[in-house]
Amino acid sequence: MARTTGSDGEKTEAAIREAAINLIARFGYEAVSMRQLAAEVGVQAAALYRYFPNKEDLLFTLMREHMEGLQAAWIQVRPTGSDPRARLAAFVRNHIRFHVERRHSTHVSNMELRSLSHDNLTHILRLRTAYEKELRQILRDGADTRAFVVDDIGLTAIAIIQMITGVIVWFRPDERLSVAEVAETYLAMTMRLTGAESPREVQHVHAHA
Repeated sequence: MARTTGSDGEKTEAAIREAAINLIARFGYEAVSMRQLAAEVGVQAAALYRYFPNKEDLLFTLMREHMEGLQAAWIQVRPTGSDPRARLAAFVRNHIRFHVERRHSTHVSNMELRSLSHDNLTHILRLRTAYEKELRQILRDGADTRAFVVDDIGLTAIAIIQMITGVIVWFRPDERLSVAEVAETYLAMTMRLTGAESPREVQHVHAHA
């Protein structure tokens, strides 16, 4: 059943974005039409273009806001201290929590890069690179202080990002593990991957921030 919205522009735009994320995650960007999206929101198709000039602009907006939200969430919980292990713990916990709470948005952001034009793709990749640079710096600081044993900073960062993002593929909130428990398990694996000591001593630093 199509969802209806009031005349408030901000609510309508939010409804469009939410419906677009859900539809694209389910059917794929190419398969979703603006007419289908309008029917889902409960507005005329022409009304969509008041908010987004075209379908790609909508996709780009969704992906940009996802990355900007992820970066903002990290900045909010990023520890002020210099301990690389505490920073890595905060990074892993925040990353997993953010993506689990935004499963469909994460799926769209990871799978639909191919659907962006060159300029839009370049912008999103720059945002991703800036975010991943935070993790590389943590690993580099840990290697420099011998808190971590890392032979290749770049490859290790890629491995960690893929591992902790992959949680959304299998995790379901009604299964035996909570988000916090999954985050701690993946944190332990991340610490072993970096050659760090057991994360127990940093387990409660900024936990569930």
